[in-house]
Amino acid sequence: MRRLTHTLAFTALAACFSSAFAGGADMKPPLERLPGWAVPEAYTLDLRVDPAQTRFAGVTTIRVELKKAADHVWMHGKDLKVSSVRVIDAKGVSHAAQYVNAAPKQGVVRIDFGKTLQPQELKLVFDYSAPFNHQLQGLYKVTRDGRPYAMTQMEPISARYAFPSFDEPGFKTPYKIVLTVPNDEVAVANTAIAKSSKDGKGWKTLDFKTTQPLPTYLVAFAVGPWDVVSGGEIKPNAWRKEPIRLRGIAPHGEGSRIHIALSETPVIIQTLEQYYGFGYPFGKLDLLAAPDFSAGAMENAGLVTFRDWLMLMDKNSPSDAVRNSFNVQAHELAHQWTGDTVTLDWWNDIWLNEAFATWMQQKVTAKVHPEYRADLDRVSRAEGAMGNDSLVSARKIRQPITGNGDIQTAFDGITYQKGAAVIGMFEHYVGVDTFRKGMRAYIQAHKFGNAKASDLVGAIDKAAGKGEAFKHAFSSFLDQSGVPMVSTRLDCSGTHPVLHLTQDRYLPLGSSGDPNRLWGIPVCVRTGAGKAGVQCQMLDSKTATMQLSGGQCPAWYMPNADARGYYRFSMDKTDLAKLNGHLGALNDAEKLAYADAVKAAFHRGDIDASAAMEAVRRLAPSKTRQVALAPLDTFAWIWKHEAQTDAQRAALRKLASEAYLPRLQKLGYVKRKGESSDDALTRSALAGFLGVGVKLPAVRAALLQQADRALEKNAKGRLNLAAANPDLLSEDLTVAVEEKGKPVVDALIAELNKTTDADRRNAMLAALSHAPGAQAERVWNFALSPQVKVGEMFRLLTGHRDTQQGRDALWTWFKGHYDQVVKRTGTFASGYVPNLAGGGGCSMADAERLQAFFTPRLDDLPGADRGLAQTTESIKLCAALKKAQDPSAITR
Repeated sequence: MRRLTHTLAFTALAACFSSAFAGGADMKPPLERLPGWAVPEAYTLDLRVDPAQTRFAGVTTIRVELKKAADHVWMHGKDLKVSSVRVIDAKGVSHAAQYVNAAPKQGVVRIDFGKTLQPQELKLVFDYSAPFNHQLQGLYKVTRDGRPYAMTQMEPISARYAFPSFDEPGFKTPYKIVLTVPNDEVAVANTAIAKSSKDGKGWKTLDFKTTQPLPTYLVAFAVGPWDVVSGGEIKPNAWRKEPIRLRGIAPHGEGSRIHIALSETPVIIQTLEQYYGFGYPFGKLDLLAAPDFSAGAMENAGLVTFRDWLMLMDKNSPSDAVRNSFNVQAHELAHQWTGDTVTLDWWNDIWLNEAFATWMQQKVTAKVHPEYRADLDRVSRAEGAMGNDSLVSARKIRQPITGNGDIQTAFDGITYQKGAAVIGMFEHYVGVDTFRKGMRAYIQAHKFGNAKASDLVGAIDKAAGKGEAFKHAFSSFLDQSGVPMVSTRLDCSGTHPVLHLTQDRYLPLGSSGDPNRLWGIPVCVRTGAGKAGVQCQMLDSKTATMQLSGGQCPAWYMPNADARGYYRFSMDKTDLAKLNGHLGALNDAEKLAYADAVKAAFHRGDIDASAAMEAVRRLAPSKTRQVALAPLDTFAWIWKHEAQTDAQRAALRKLASEAYLPRLQKLGYVKRKGESSDDALTRSALAGFLGVGVKLPAVRAALLQQADRALEKNAKGRLNLAAANPDLLSEDLTVAVEEKGKPVVDALIAELNKTTDADRRNAMLAALSHAPGAQAERVWNFALSPQVKVGEMFRLLTGHRDTQQGRDALWTWFKGHYDQVVKRTGTFASGYVPNLAGGGGCSMADAERLQAFFTPRLDDLPGADRGLAQTTESIKLCAALKKAQDPSAITR
């Protein structure tokens, strides 16, 4: 095949066009978005995949609309060995083209035609091969129990590892997938198999039905010795005429453990269909339990992939695993509408996918499993996002994208949890029915296409009729970072009670942020029971007044009714004292908002440790698990960073023991027949806090007793892990590792090499992360070994952050093994590496060494600049708060 050099191609082009439109800036690789003058219209992926090999090969054919005369197109491809490229023009004439790795680091390639082509429809045909990825990107390979599997993870920009492509969400086309695989392997893809054939030489070819229009990041297929389990059919309904074939795809020998997850799927789908008024549009539905996976799960249309522990369960699975399975499945299936049916146009609007799926998952969970208390999960997760959002270096929900690093770090708590909280706040403001009407219109208007933030906000506004003020208020949360702080003061001196409102930006002690920032905040205040006791007002100026209804001065008020608002509050001291006396009148969500207000005041330096710990005494008696445990984050900070003497630690242990030990003792350490999952979760949380956190001797003794039984070996030399309460296995083994060191570390490492059960692996990994002394370094080295999955590695490297000695030891190890860590994790995890190395630090020295080490390495770590900025800022804020505290307050 004749190949034109770049010089010859450019010379030929210049001879034809004096304007040289393809030269100059047009030949500079587009490192952000591809130009819009070449648009893919359809793909055919014809691949030969054998997981037992190290490479795969195939032919990718892309139908492209060339919108202007050009001698080249820009595309994506990374680590692909392209043997030939052919261009077939609109007349069917084929000629060779050249594949040029224009920007290998970013995966940007140029296809040189060799001559200028006029606007027309083309076909680009690529013959190529590529290695199976080992960093869980693109088409990657993992081995489980001695058996190899190949599967895909394309989001966000990893399709380029698997096939030549226009690897952007705005390019949405149908896909025809054809897989040639060994006869004894099972292959699945986005769609059902249309036909299959065998070649008589040990291979079969599976021709899958053409997909609905999809972006590259939702293309999915998998090859391996899978167990395929029928989940039956999801029956037709008012929104869908055809049944949905449901299946579970599990690793070899694990099919029997996917039934619990599959049993929840039909009601999730039907709930989503009813909300959106739009039937599931992708024909069949497979749920795949991946042996190793970079994310928690992935919403590929028709083939949703999950970490194995989210899918593989039995009657003895931990309660948190069962709940997590449902919640994550609800999230991923919600994506079939927001993300798959309607796809974001560009990565700055990833919240249109993730925030809406998070918000919708909470609605589905609340309806199907009200006992899971999704209403409280909504509040606690939003408050968790506020921790990151309080940083000056925090992302916006709609963060401008300046490179691949910004894409890879967009999948964070701001996108998911803050985004969901903001959606919920404005849903509450316009009304649930009105918001749903807008969502239905949005889905119908953009189905099988792409959308921007303005499309969604416009649809809600049209349904609500709120006008430009609503759009401005919504955008004020999308387009600027930060947490609003609403300060309140009640004035009853006039004829009617008046609440004075002031807004600024919440900033922790030591922050360099500008407090002068304005939002359009729907502020809702409770002054009594029921809906009649709540009134709302849009606060879109620095100050405002709210005249309270009823005509009488209320005995108390709650500045964030039902905790629906994404804001923190600060009250006049007299008003706060009255609220403290009426906490019993608040609902559970409001009590969580109250606990967050205490935490916020502590981190702003407004109150000391003694005042913060009063929240433990006020909230610990609550019968609701989430409320009782709400103050523990602040307690943990004080324990780690402020308690300096034995007397101070003894005072904290006494408080913890008085507040929580009776509850744990009443629950006991053994799982009771018929107990609620909430009791199991309470037991686990309290055992972890009291036994592993503050190390109460009585609790540690009970956990160690269970661990001893679990560590006994049977006749086959295996540990008897089933002897422990599955909900406490992690805590049991952690205490055993801390107390006994090497013998337990030896036993757990040996058992990990024999165990495929994901829940037990997770418990053992969590315990090993607490290995003491010299055993810690041994565990860190083990994290880099093939016996530990890539997706498990971080679990072993996040212990030892509670003390400066532990952080120093991990830091020394990390510097010596930096290259190995980065090589194993790949570019997708680059943004998290600075936190892995320095997270939990609380001194200026910690911050300075982190900056000094990573700054010269940022060019090789996409997204690490933001990770470094946020980790460093968090460390400095911790140091500032620690410096301002008076440790003697603990014993007052």
